[in-house]
Amino acid sequence: MAKSDGIDQRIGARIRIEREGRGWSLSDLAEKASVSRAMIFKVERAESSPTATLLGKLSGAFGLSMSTLMARAEMQQGWLLRKADQPLWVDPQTGYVRRHVSPRSDLPLDLVRIELPAGKEVPMPASAYAFMRQLIWVLDGELVFWEGQTRHEMTEGDCLELGPPSDCVFKNESDRACVYAVAVLSNS
Repeated sequence: MAKSDGIDQRIGARIRIEREGRGWSLSDLAEKASVSRAMIFKVERAESSPTATLLGKLSGAFGLSMSTLMARAEMQQGWLLRKADQPLWVDPQTGYVRRHVSPRSDLPLDLVRIELPAGKEVPMPASAYAFMRQLIWVLDGELVFWEGQTRHEMTEGDCLELGPPSDCVFKNESDRACVYAVAVLSNS
């Protein structure tokens, strides 16, 4: 398993770099992302672990996918990313485990493996999807994916291309973990 040591520090530092690179104050980012200034302050200083929902809101405010924001925080450039070196991040709220599978490169594609525990859900705002196209491929278990008002019930092997950006919810209504891959193609 990849080491998660320091991931909160790297995420916090990346959020600060993205914010300062745009000339935004904490208040500016808080307003654009619809989150509290105090929470951003704590995350930037690694005093609090960000949730997947919070990261979705922040990445959307930056005009980035969550995958891009996380890749910038997690990895160095390279051709090969061995499993032992693939960055892991665990959502402190849901126990959702995110493994960044693809090496960081100039390709506009990121591959991410997610394990969503039984009975958990992760909402994502439409802003987190504004600058990309995305496929969700269920590798094991069952996933209910809400895309706006549309409910998609997916099982092992099913693959869904997301439509135009809308508020979404990844939900595991089953009694066992669901594992799925997300392929993210950036438009920018």
